[in-house]
Amino acid sequence: MAQRKLLAGHAVRRLRRQHGLTQAAMAEMLGVSPSYLTLVEKNQRPLSATLLLRLAEAFDFDPRALAAGEPGGGAEAVRRRLADPMFADLEIDRAELEEWLAGAPGGAEAFARAYDRIGAGGGTAAEEVPDAGVLVRREIERWRGHFADLDAAAEALADELRQGAGDLYGAMAERLRVKHQLSIRILPIEVLPDVRVRLDFHARQLQLSETLDPPSRTFALARQLGLAEARAEIDALARGSGFADRTAERLFRRHLSGYFAAAVMMPYARFLRACEATGYDLELLRRRFGASVEQVAHRLTTLQRVGARGLPFFMLRTDRAGQVSKRFAGASGSPLVEGPGLCPLWDLFAAFGRPDERIIQLVMLEDGSRWFTSSRCVGPAGGWSGAVKARFAVTLGLAAELAGGLAAARGIDLGGEAVPIGLGCRACTRADCPQRSAPPAGRALVISEREAGVSPFGFAGD
Repeated sequence: MAQRKLLAGHAVRRLRRQHGLTQAAMAEMLGVSPSYLTLVEKNQRPLSATLLLRLAEAFDFDPRALAAGEPGGGAEAVRRRLADPMFADLEIDRAELEEWLAGAPGGAEAFARAYDRIGAGGGTAAEEVPDAGVLVRREIERWRGHFADLDAAAEALADELRQGAGDLYGAMAERLRVKHQLSIRILPIEVLPDVRVRLDFHARQLQLSETLDPPSRTFALARQLGLAEARAEIDALARGSGFADRTAERLFRRHLSGYFAAAVMMPYARFLRACEATGYDLELLRRRFGASVEQVAHRLTTLQRVGARGLPFFMLRTDRAGQVSKRFAGASGSPLVEGPGLCPLWDLFAAFGRPDERIIQLVMLEDGSRWFTSSRCVGPAGGWSGAVKARFAVTLGLAAELAGGLAAARGIDLGGEAVPIGLGCRACTRADCPQRSAPPAGRALVISEREAGVSPFGFAGD
């Protein structure tokens, strides 16, 4: 399992200053040397478990706040922002970025907030309206996709339901009826033509469309239980997000209730054991837990419980036009999640033409990082004969060096040749790509009457 080092020097420094302590005074309280504390504050040493516990005992705070409070969501989140074409000519490397975060965390956080408010592609804060989806993704990233309190509450509820009955859907329906006075009613499409789920307070009914498949019906009941029984946890997380934008807060609440629902369907400990036993086999997992491919894929990005971490997957949901409707980085730190564009050499688009297959590909980015990706075409539940059929490619990705134990990676040489891809043509500086559709942002287009290269879009170098 991937264990991420906790570099939280900015948070330790802020905690020390809040209590008006010198480095020497705090070091004495924690039983470490001042020089060691200096290295921790400069992010040159990770926080050990022992030091983390001493901090929690000495200052009475939640240790998760250290990980959650990284400026700009952490190094990888800031690096994804810097992948924007407007920064293409700066070439800020990883070492320079880490020095910036360690030396000026406040400045890094200010940059992240300004970028998020202005939006990708430039502009001014006065011209642009903050995008609620971007703000919510940043908040989810801040927690690395894992909400421990929600997960614990959902797992306890799932265990209680399982003790009462083997049928999760039936047990949830009974609990909603007995504890919350809500009955479940499946209605024909003529009654709910454009709605899949509706809560009718007057009739005390949770109404579901007949077009929903079993995983979607189970998810709807679990979400409703979350809204009823995990309200305190959801409210606390929503308040802690500090959203000024009401739409962003509502979107975040919807994400949290959906997170709870997935955690009820796939309780953390049981789900992680099944992942490790099956090699994270998506097909086996969805059958075992009665979930859809997309539900399982998203759940895989959330397995970051302290002391019981799963592999750090990322997930994308993309349509045929290359528009991304879901992005979950989890703890992967992958630039592919928030890149300014998608590369046509990435085989996730092949999933649309082969809907019954899983498309496996090993890819390599310009920074040399290698990623194992698996894509599958899915269609949302619902619809009827003659209706428009929505189709999406759900892609799971994992750092190639961590993919050795995956069922999907059996027989694949993870150290072998990988397909070189970029983060969209405007952010990619590979000069020999025959698929290029535009020169990189910030590079002058070069036109020659004497010769033609592999790409029709030649551009100036550094």
